[in-house]
Amino acid sequence: MTSSLPAFVPPARHLLRAKDLADARYADALGVEDLARAAGLSRAHFSREFRRAFGEPPHAYLLTRRLERAAALLRATDRTVADICFSVGLQSVGSFTSSFTRTYGRSPTAYRKAFPPASAQARVPACVVRAFARPQRRTFGEDSRTAPG
Repeated sequence: MTSSLPAFVPPARHLLRAKDLADARYADALGVEDLARAAGLSRAHFSREFRRAFGEPPHAYLLTRRLERAAALLRATDRTVADICFSVGLQSVGSFTSSFTRTYGRSPTAYRKAFPPASAQARVPACVVRAFARPQRRTFGEDSRTAPG
């Protein structure tokens, strides 16, 4: 009996090279042309194969990586929305805001307000906490005095 569902075919190594490039260098000025070059395919053929293998076009995949990183920065830093936009490789704050709102259901500013401020999340290494928790005055001198007799 033959199934009418197509068998899963793992993506070819050249497509994974392009996907890894998008994951590692999302903040760079990468485009589909660059990803296609990394895969060693023409832009059109690469786009078709990438979509077939991963379920979304390469441009959408790259945008998703950038938006995920932007969301993490909005949650964990006090950097401006514009600074975050440019640091994740996007070129327009307006387009960033539109894409972010479409993906996360709220604007970058509203998203940030839904989380505690970054200053409340500041982590201090345990060694620093221990150093500042030590008594500031030394009392060992009291032990060297002779007891009244």
